[in-house]
Amino acid sequence: MKKVLAGAVLALASVLIYKSCTDYTADKEILKENSMLIQQQLQNVSKLIVTEGHFAEVYTYADSKELFGPLFTADKKALVVVNAKVTVTYDLGKVDFKVDEALKTVFVEQLPRPELSISPDFEYYDVTADYLNPFEAKDYNTIKKTVNTSLLKKIEASSLTGNAQNRLLSELSKLLVLTNSMGWTLVYGDKPIADPQELRLGDQLLID
Repeated sequence: MKKVLAGAVLALASVLIYKSCTDYTADKEILKENSMLIQQQLQNVSKLIVTEGHFAEVYTYADSKELFGPLFTADKKALVVVNAKVTVTYDLGKVDFKVDEALKTVFVEQLPRPELSISPDFEYYDVTADYLNPFEAKDYNTIKKTVNTSLLKKIEASSLTGNAQNRLLSELSKLLVLTNSMGWTLVYGDKPIADPQELRLGDQLLID
């Protein structure tokens, strides 16, 4: 009778050990699959998000050069029409992150800053200049610098950068939904994130 009881206990223990090992292996495989899925999603959103806009600028350039005092001047002027294509880009390939399987946590260390690219097309009208004060390379450089400064102010006052941030948050929200659905935690810096709006975006523009 004792041998039968001992055999039954041994068999039950063997079943429990086997089941425990099987469950552990299954949990480990699921954890590994979840980790791979999260990393794949991060790779999928690691692409350039571009918002494009078009801006126009009309600029009148004038310069006077005194000859023999203020009574005599040599003048030059030009009417400049500028049409510019502007893009705001987030390179999500620059997102600094790591995946901790043991803690079931995705750590986002840093988000990229927006990159601004301005491609202006200059057209010059009504260009006039006196013989003693001709148009030179420095005049065209002054015009381009002044116009670009004016365009930058218009861009910052527009909805272009805001639209780009919304597109970035839309991409990051996919990752947040994925991690939450699998019981993982998304951490930015040292703060767990429950809403994409809690991700603090770098707002300093990098101008190309």
